[in-house]
Amino acid sequence: MKRSTAFFCGLLILVTLNGESKAQKSPSPEKNPLSKPLNDSKASTEALDPQVAIQMADDYFNSSHVMTADFVQIGVDGRRSEGKLYVSKPGRMRFEYAQPATIEIIADGTSVAIRDRKLQTQEIYFLSQTPLKFLLKDELNLNRDVTITDITADQYYTIISIEDGTTFGGTSKIRLHFDNKTFSLTQWEVTDPQGYHTLVSLHNIDLKSTPDHSLFRIPTDNIWPSPN
Repeated sequence: MKRSTAFFCGLLILVTLNGESKAQKSPSPEKNPLSKPLNDSKASTEALDPQVAIQMADDYFNSSHVMTADFVQIGVDGRRSEGKLYVSKPGRMRFEYAQPATIEIIADGTSVAIRDRKLQTQEIYFLSQTPLKFLLKDELNLNRDVTITDITADQYYTIISIEDGTTFGGTSKIRLHFDNKTFSLTQWEVTDPQGYHTLVSLHNIDLKSTPDHSLFRIPTDNIWPSPN
């Protein structure tokens, strides 16, 4: 199996996919000093002060410790995948990919398992190696927990760009997209240390329902059930 690095997160995780990657390296976005006002498009309304935008992002992430959402992922090979995302902070997450994908990702608070039902493989990583681990923190403070490189705004989104130099393989770049009307997280883009790009969009977000704790258990014994 050939590997390409994709990200779930969010708090996307390192995912092992089948097939040869056809993705092109994404150019790095132009950086603007945070001391300057947010960039406005011609159709945009009055932009938020950068520090206000950061505080609103912190408030959004810290307002709930649970999440259930539908997601659509565009991977490094250009393939489109769908599924269900479950989050229970701190540190717990599950990505269930709909068929024909055979991948599932489980974070139990310490480790992350990348499981392939077809190949019957399971790979384990430390949660601290993943690029969006900070989103699973009990209390997030973006100014303290990550390096903020840019904040921009247009008619629809405020985008906070960050870097994480502690991920597996090097520095990952993440762009968080917040809806301007509700300031809820609607999608994120991850560029891995090799320059490959993954986009995840969220829909039908539920910040009230608590997912079943069994969803976040990583199997250890009899990992793959008998087909009978």
